[in-house]
Amino acid sequence: MAAIRARLASRTLAPGDRLPSIRGFAATMKVSPSTVVEAYDRLAAEGLIRARQGSGFYVTGGGLPPLALTRAASPQELVVDPFWVSRQSLDAEPGALKPGCGWLPANWMPEEALRRGFRALARAEGAILTDYGGTRGASSLRRLLLGRFVEAGLTVSPEQLMLTGSGTQALDLICRFLLRPGDVVLVDDPCYFNFQALLRAHQVRVVSVPYTPTGPDIAAFENVVAAERPRVYLTNSGLHNPTGASLSPQAAYRVLSTAAGHDMIIVEDDIFADFEPEPSSRLASLDGLQRVIRIGSFSKTLSAAVRCGYIAARADWVEGLVDLQVATSFGGPGPVSTELLAGVLAGGSYRKHMEELHRRLAQTRREVTARLETLGIRPWLMPKGGFYLWCRLPEGVDSAELARLAVIKGVVLAPGNVFSVAQTAGNFMRFNVAQSRDPRVFEVLRKAMATMRQQGAVEAVCD
Repeated sequence: MAAIRARLASRTLAPGDRLPSIRGFAATMKVSPSTVVEAYDRLAAEGLIRARQGSGFYVTGGGLPPLALTRAASPQELVVDPFWVSRQSLDAEPGALKPGCGWLPANWMPEEALRRGFRALARAEGAILTDYGGTRGASSLRRLLLGRFVEAGLTVSPEQLMLTGSGTQALDLICRFLLRPGDVVLVDDPCYFNFQALLRAHQVRVVSVPYTPTGPDIAAFENVVAAERPRVYLTNSGLHNPTGASLSPQAAYRVLSTAAGHDMIIVEDDIFADFEPEPSSRLASLDGLQRVIRIGSFSKTLSAAVRCGYIAARADWVEGLVDLQVATSFGGPGPVSTELLAGVLAGGSYRKHMEELHRRLAQTRREVTARLETLGIRPWLMPKGGFYLWCRLPEGVDSAELARLAVIKGVVLAPGNVFSVAQTAGNFMRFNVAQSRDPRVFEVLRKAMATMRQQGAVEAVCD
């Protein structure tokens, strides 16, 4: 009961959502199915959930506790949900290995360019060091972004672009601007786990569509849009997180056509754009920012410590988003962050840095793939770039349980179902290849899977 209440408080379960199956939740909690039945019956008596004949138990929305995003507990006690990987990655002890995290190692980032940028800022005029940021963010960085958009085939006017405190804040502002509690939002399955966490916080209903190596399953996409009438579709088009897939031109046109036919807005998170050696199709470029909003940030390529994101959208929408940012943050990102990023992007070192990352990641991707395959862990596809591998685990290995065993040994993993709204990725795992080079990662994986097989054999004998 406490585990379900925690999910309700964190909004990982929202009104209308179906609870985990009795058998599946029993396995997660390591209790008997009858214990779960009793817990669900008690929660139903309290009015928090209700049973639907032949369908399961669903959240009612009555008596929901205040939103709570964290609770003090060990990694083993916490439910493995969309917050789990974030908590373990961000709060990992020094020396922990993090093949499940979503960023590059510090020594892969352009540290010297950043240090030069900080030294230049120390000599800058005082206003940069002390003042608030403008409502749209620094003009120097926005000009650089406008030029980069043109290179990518997207023409954006200055009135259509604003800077934000981060990529996550960009999405949060858009949710505040476009959505109301109870609205339907469509995401890919699998999708970036923090999309789900943020959407739950906004109390919307999340539905999903299966993702394929070329984009969303188009037939399923058209059916779910027609049936659910989502207000927004949220996706990555290039180097999709977690799969590493890229949208094909054919799928892009069908997605845009379906969105136009049902008055659906698309939010395209393009944070991995610079990791693509050859650009793939982009919905924003094809649509011209009519019903597509493009967001991004610099945390993956430059620094997660210097937070700054952006939104490119219709001019009238940007006006409303600017007002929201003033209301919630009193202006755009601070001049220290924006001027630092502008200085690094304007120099020739950034292009060289990304070229080196492309080369290094391609080699590391091959090496990590080979080592994973010796354990029976195989990629769903080989991405064209980036640092993620979406992998299928050996038969009978549950990724959530594998993650629980690994974190005890100081290895943070990203189990498949934290990415899946439909909870259909229990035998998948996302690996960050740049964070997976240490031999200890593979030894912990090998031992944890051996432990799981032994436990399975004992349970089979007992049965």
